[in-house]
Amino acid sequence: MTAGPGGALLVVGDVVTDVVARHRGPLAVGTDTSASIRRLPGGAGANVACWAAHGGCRDVRLLGRVGSDAADWHRRELTALGVRAHLVVDASAPTGTVICLVDTGASAERTFLTDSGASLRLEPGDWSDALLDGVARLHLSGYLLFSEPGRALVPVALAAARGRGVPVSVDPASAGFLTGLGVDRFLDLVEGVDVLLPSRDEACLLTGLPDPADAAAKLSRQVPLVVVKQGAEGALVARSGAVSARVPAVPATPRDSTGAGDAFTGAFLAALLAG
Repeated sequence: MTAGPGGALLVVGDVVTDVVARHRGPLAVGTDTSASIRRLPGGAGANVACWAAHGGCRDVRLLGRVGSDAADWHRRELTALGVRAHLVVDASAPTGTVICLVDTGASAERTFLTDSGASLRLEPGDWSDALLDGVARLHLSGYLLFSEPGRALVPVALAAARGRGVPVSVDPASAGFLTGLGVDRFLDLVEGVDVLLPSRDEACLLTGLPDPADAAAKLSRQVPLVVVKQGAEGALVARSGAVSARVPAVPATPRDSTGAGDAFTGAFLAALLAG
């Protein structure tokens, strides 16, 4: 079966609770820093799914793992945003939590403190080939590759997708965790995927090349379609060892860059599904 336009998108990845603290300027070490603090549903996998639904994909499904402490809340929030949530409730671990420190200055840059909790305990036993029924694209969050259970799940999902002719995309997700995993190991684990969506830093890290265009071109010799996200500088598209397009970013005033790359990925996948 070959996937065609208009089918469902299945996202497999992390569902976490974000605690976003927006402050201005450097943190005052050892004392108080004023901030605006909110508790929000998040996680790279969940973000991609929600933005794909927002981008017009009518059937978006998400497989993730959460703790009993916040399972109902996350399920309600995902459903309200148009995502069919298949959430495995972990009896032993709480829902993952990320503290997002966001500088409200000109860059709106963010720093994450991550307790992955149940999200990185997603495992092969949570997978069912039936999840692919009616699916035209499978997207795997890179965070799956940063835990042993997730690494065991990835080849199972890839094999099932390959057996049905379903193309697979991966977003590396975290330059920090990618460094810990190792570039060669990451590239081995994603062998056979159809689309890779790294950030500029991740693309350069994966290739050892300082220029993101060169990095995109090199990666596209291994993955058929590579899209490198460059923030305010837009995106690079590479195929068959060469950059084929440079897409400018829509001008915007940044407020909070948390999840920006996930939003891009979700919208991009929705566009691919639309043909």
